[in-house]
Amino acid sequence: MAGQDLLHTQPRPMHWLATATAISAVVAAASIVQPPDAKATTSPAAAAGHRSAAAPDPDRVTFPVDCGPNRLDVVKKASGDLDGDGTTETVAVVRCHSGTGTPPSGVYVLAQPSDAKAAPRIVATLLAPARQRSVQTLTIKDGAISAALLGYSTLDVPRCCPDVHKSVKWQWKGGKFVQSELPAAMGTRRV
Repeated sequence: MAGQDLLHTQPRPMHWLATATAISAVVAAASIVQPPDAKATTSPAAAAGHRSAAAPDPDRVTFPVDCGPNRLDVVKKASGDLDGDGTTETVAVVRCHSGTGTPPSGVYVLAQPSDAKAAPRIVATLLAPARQRSVQTLTIKDGAISAALLGYSTLDVPRCCPDVHKSVKWQWKGGKFVQSELPAAMGTRRV
């Protein structure tokens, strides 16, 4: 064949070394030379120009719960990105202070305004104290809020001793928090 005598048809180790050096130089130059508006981002919110803030502090919120002469206690809290916008929300469980019994709980979702000095605001009420439920556990996993609720089957049950247990979950869907329950065999039982 006529092309067999050409140097590029019979590569030697020196040819491979020269090619590798040239490719390395191109990669190094590309990593140094960047467009002026290039930014490294770690989340969709950061890519959209949002700044990640600390989780809202429930101790800075005035909750819509009337405790009369008793103080309001934040008994549980959990934080995470609940609506997929790249910012952290806090879920707070509050109830009136009581030395005995199981006072009803309120469950609220808090968001921090863009002004970090401003107090967090309540953006959703997941469980109002008027529903007469107490929250036993609260967790956030993969944007879903899970809670174990305690309640009473009748008015005759002493307020110290809840006899109904229900496991619920809230998820952000269609612009609001949607509550779902575990099947009765798993999530609701009389104690």
